[in-house]
Amino acid sequence: MSTPDEAPQPQQPGSQPPQPGNVPPAGYQPPQGYQPPQGYQPPSQPGQYSQPGASQPGPGQPGPAQPGFHFEMPTDGPRNFNDVMPQGGFSGMFKTQGLPTELKVSYFIWVISGLLGLLFGLIGFFAVIAAFAFAPAFAAIALVLLLLALAVAAAQVILAMKMKEGKEWARLALTIVAAVSLLLAIFGAANGGGSGMGLGGNWFGFLVSAVAVVLMWLPNSQLWFKAVKGQV
Repeated sequence: MSTPDEAPQPQQPGSQPPQPGNVPPAGYQPPQGYQPPQGYQPPSQPGQYSQPGASQPGPGQPGPAQPGFHFEMPTDGPRNFNDVMPQGGFSGMFKTQGLPTELKVSYFIWVISGLLGLLFGLIGFFAVIAAFAFAPAFAAIALVLLLLALAVAAAQVILAMKMKEGKEWARLALTIVAAVSLLLAIFGAANGGGSGMGLGGNWFGFLVSAVAVVLMWLPNSQLWFKAVKGQV
């Protein structure tokens, strides 16, 4: 039985240091011959102790990945015709709940420019038919360009609605549509401007589609596509 007059015994070599989670006093030195457990990391700053097994980037190792532009080929391509058509038809064309702002702007650019392309394309179609009476060669070239412009305008409306559903293949297809619109604008300018006023028939349409493409590939938009892909 100990008495109050007994002094505390000094710590013997080989005894255990303070348990994890207890902060040792200033100037504490581990006992002679003590070996730390495997995986133990010394604290980088006073008063901070790393948990055993915690991984931290060492010198020359990359830290956590930051969001940015990263292109990957889509793996969610359509398997049949039903996968191409918008879910629920065209009734929800102007509904954009859940989309980030960048994709909302891009989506409406695609849809509105596509609808305008269809409207002006139909008007230009009658002008091209009338041109066959006095300039059949020119009218034939204009008709081909006009039909291509109408096909591009219709396709971009459908693809925009699939992009709104989170389909990465639709985003890639819209990017290709922008490239096609550039080619159509070049051929249309080389042939006197053509008769089409749609997306592929003039330079303004190409610039608008280029803006929509950039918005689809911004970091915030890419994070949204990855989040939707992870829920499937």
